[in-house]
Amino acid sequence: MSLGFGYQARIGHLYPSGGLCDFEVQLMAPAGVQFVTTRMPFSRTSLESDKAVVADVESHAALLATAEVSLIAMNCTAASMAVGAQAINQRIFDATGIPSITTTDAILAALRAIGASRVALMTPYPSEVVEMEIAFLARHNIEVTCDISDPCSTPIQQGSFPASHWAELAAQIDTDQADAVLISCAGIQVSGVIEAIERAGKPVVASNQALLWHCLRTLGLTDRPSGFGSLLAGRFDKRAS
Repeated sequence: MSLGFGYQARIGHLYPSGGLCDFEVQLMAPAGVQFVTTRMPFSRTSLESDKAVVADVESHAALLATAEVSLIAMNCTAASMAVGAQAINQRIFDATGIPSITTTDAILAALRAIGASRVALMTPYPSEVVEMEIAFLARHNIEVTCDISDPCSTPIQQGSFPASHWAELAAQIDTDQADAVLISCAGIQVSGVIEAIERAGKPVVASNQALLWHCLRTLGLTDRPSGFGSLLAGRFDKRAS
C-alpha cells in the first residue's frame, strides 16, 4: 500500500494572496511532507500592506485547522517582522490550538545556526520596507553590512521574475564584510539558484528555504533535501540544536 502524500507531516501554509511562489516550499520539501496553503489578502508591496495582511489571521488559520495540520507556518517575511512573530504566533494558537512559526522565526533561527551576525541583504522591497527590516535585524544584533534591492510594487511583479534575475542581482552585492547572504522575501523564485549564489563563498539564508528548514526542525523531522543550499542540507543543524 502506498503512503499518503503527507505521511511525514502536513503543514498549514499561510501565504499572501497575490504571491506566486507558494510552490517553493513544497518543491524543496522532503518526500512525505505536505504543505496545505491558505491565502491572506495582499496585493501591494508596502509597509502598510505588510501590517494589514494579518488583520484576520485567525480566520485564515482556522481554515487550515480543518485540514488537521500539525503546524501552521505564516510565510510573509516583511509582515512577520513588521507586526511581530510572537504576536502572530499567539493569535494563531489562540484561534486554533495549533503551534505556529513565522518566516521571521525561521530567518533568525537560521542566522543563529550559521553563526551570522553580519549579513548582506537582498530584497525586492521598496525603501520603506528595507529600512524597517534593517532596523528589525539591528534590534536582534544582526548588522546589515550592505543591501541591494530591485523594488517591486506588487507581489505579482516579485514572483514573475525568473530565478536567474535574482542570481544576477546577488552577484552585484558586496559580501566581503558579511557572514552570510540574506535573501528576504517569500514571494520570489530563488530556490533553484541558492547553491549557485553560495558558490561565491558565503552561505545563503532565503525566506522559503529557511521556513522549510525551521518547519522540519520544529516537527523533529530529520530528512534534509539537497540542492537548495547548505542550510537546508543540514550542514548547520548541530549548531542549531
